[in-house]
Amino acid sequence: MTRQQTIALIYQDDGSTSLIRPIGRDGWALRELVRAGKRGCTPIDNPAPRWSHYIHKLRTKFGVTIETITEPHGGDYAGTHARYVLRDRVEILESVNT
Repeated sequence: MTRQQTIALIYQDDGSTSLIRPIGRDGWALRELVRAGKRGCTPIDNPAPRWSHYIHKLRTKFGVTIETITEPHGGDYAGTHARYVLRDRVEILESVNT
């Protein structure tokens, strides 16, 4: 089974950079965050089984700064959901199958 590896450059506020290589859904989530820009991503708009886990791994394993904003929603299952907003500048360099 092949998995996609995302190669990305993270630009921190202090001027330093980091090269990261998340694989599979972690890389997918990072690409979705970059694509969403300042509006961010929600599990409602960008369905995926474990958004919170992908975000946790991007933060802790790869050092990416991502803000979580709690938003209300209505409907049959009214409550709240998370909106994830990328706060670092990220450049996706390449996505390759591994």
